[in-house]
Amino acid sequence: MLTNAVVISIIVLLALSLLRINVVIALIIAALTAGLTGGLGISKTIETFTGGLGGGAEVAMNYAILGAFAVAISKSGITDLLAYKVIKRLGKTPSGQSVSGFKYFILAVLLAFAISSQNLLPVHIAFIPIVVPPLLSIFNRLKIDRRAVACVLTFGLTATYMYLPVGFGKIFIESILVKNINEAGASLGLHTSVSEVSMAMTIPVIGMALGLLTAIFITYRKPREYIVQTAEPTTADIEQHIANIKPFHIWVSLAAIIITFALQLFTSSTIIAGLAGLVIFAIFGIFRLKESNDIFQQGLRLMAMIGFVMIAASGFAAVINATGGVNELVNTFSQGLGQDNKGLAALLMLIVGLFITMGIGSSFSTVPIITSIYVPLCLAVGFSPLATVSIVGVSAALGDAGSPASDSTLGPTSGLNVDGKHDHIWDSVVPTFIHYNIPLIIFGWIAAMTL
Repeated sequence: MLTNAVVISIIVLLALSLLRINVVIALIIAALTAGLTGGLGISKTIETFTGGLGGGAEVAMNYAILGAFAVAISKSGITDLLAYKVIKRLGKTPSGQSVSGFKYFILAVLLAFAISSQNLLPVHIAFIPIVVPPLLSIFNRLKIDRRAVACVLTFGLTATYMYLPVGFGKIFIESILVKNINEAGASLGLHTSVSEVSMAMTIPVIGMALGLLTAIFITYRKPREYIVQTAEPTTADIEQHIANIKPFHIWVSLAAIIITFALQLFTSSTIIAGLAGLVIFAIFGIFRLKESNDIFQQGLRLMAMIGFVMIAASGFAAVINATGGVNELVNTFSQGLGQDNKGLAALLMLIVGLFITMGIGSSFSTVPIITSIYVPLCLAVGFSPLATVSIVGVSAALGDAGSPASDSTLGPTSGLNVDGKHDHIWDSVVPTFIHYNIPLIIFGWIAAMTL
């Protein structure tokens, strides 16, 4: 197994990431490693990598539009009002149990935001660099460990679309997971549905929920101080800043958000929905039409790093597929497995899924790869349709829950590291890997064996 191109490249990727090497650079080096160890040669590896970059272009465009939409929302003043209300309440100098209660209240609000961004308001991670930075001063006053915040945000960004078929969950469950499983299982008599996917993912999501509670109430419960050089905004500063906010703009923003959500559901296109939201903001004066260039450029700055990582991950995935290492890895584990070894087979498939998705970092991108291999293998070993869906779904989600290249970890970092006090790998990736990937493997195995 240690000579497999996929395994070697993932080890290189994780090692470079843990050494704080930029994720894009780490992905490029890991892709070259995969190609060379997989026998492609340097020229073919580079050709495959660059050819695969286009697969991430649509994702990058989505993030650019979402970034611009988030900037337009911030111009309406909604996020400033949110920060003002919270800081004003904190200005009452809560102490003792009230401090603890206020801390968990903020975490609950952020969890609600993260969940809504997937299933109610389809802005995905674009809300984070808008909502989180104004709250950093509050985190510092309450001595909240930002690793707990990262775990809260990643849970909301990942667990809900795995379980709820609404918004991004509708795209993942209906358009990607169900579609690919049914295509792979058509000749084998396997057919699943949206309701069955939600049922199959219940146990794994419970595991993630337990990981979230562990992160908040045990692992990162203790206060953590962050030394910040810049002065933090006071209630008076923010009150002066929001004095000119017009209630009309707030209502326009709410209408734009609702219309954007409805269009995203109707068209299944984040680009079209986000563009419609931007047009509404422009028509009703949230920003002038001649400012559209500035709005889009600010959105690009917000989401550029995430977009580049997604593009690089697409190139990495192309190299991985070209080496044939995924099939070799699965065949290595599947040899000798039969219906008497279902427990071992489930565990090995989940572990292999972890290796495959850690580098690609996107469950949406890895489902087609995994289903084509795992569906026939699961049925051959004797797993039920629900167990097969659970294994495939969990294997795909492992990439989003704790990968250096996942937008579910890159997004929290983009908001929490504005002041340079939050490291992507050690403060986002490692905590989410421990609290979500490990429970996903354990509870995914339980689901495979019980469903």
